[in-house]
Amino acid sequence: MSYKVLYIEDEEHLAGIVKETMELKGYTVLHQTHGVKILDLMNSFEPDICVLDVMLPYLDGFSIGNNIRKIYKDMPIIFLTAKSQTADVLEGFASGGNDYLKKPFSMEELMARMENLIQLRQGKHSENHAPKATGQNFVLGSFVYSPQKMELLNSGQVIKLSNREAEIMNIFCLHLNTAIDRRELMQIVWGDDSYFISRNLDVYIRRLRDYFATGKGVEIITLKGKGYHFSVEGT
Repeated sequence: MSYKVLYIEDEEHLAGIVKETMELKGYTVLHQTHGVKILDLMNSFEPDICVLDVMLPYLDGFSIGNNIRKIYKDMPIIFLTAKSQTADVLEGFASGGNDYLKKPFSMEELMARMENLIQLRQGKHSENHAPKATGQNFVLGSFVYSPQKMELLNSGQVIKLSNREAEIMNIFCLHLNTAIDRRELMQIVWGDDSYFISRNLDVYIRRLRDYFATGKGVEIITLKGKGYHFSVEGT
């Protein structure tokens, strides 16, 4: 499996070396020179880990880490910085960082720390009570949903789902034509039901509704004050 890294570093030469090394190790890397639109990047790219320089233009790495942590509670974050004072290290951890690597650093050490944090997160998720995707396909109106491939098929058209979209779909498929509590859904997928997560969920529900609008027989109905009803005709 190719893990995805969101890497923010404004020093282009260093960034080129680090990005190339990560890719040679099999990672898929999105490099950015600043994190002004960090939440948009997180939603669209859906990284498995974030590697952030601290001294960045517009918004420093600690502030970016704070913004990530508000929504992605278990996202691994590594800070890279030339700062070495104890106060700076403590600020890094207070800003949501899982690890703190001082420049200059060796790529071997960075790779080892990244792999360790990703494995810790994967282990945590394997203990989660979220429904697991199986080889079973679900016939949903004019659609066929494949949890294994994370795809929706509709009249020959293939719609590739993101990881979050697939997680939500897995839960919907286990609750066909029944009410799903909104807070419970957020807890299962994100492990949190805060305001920021709630807004994030709205984005994914809107995307899924747009997908189902291209076919027939499936509707995600909002139950005011409760959650959702995943309505599928013929089931």
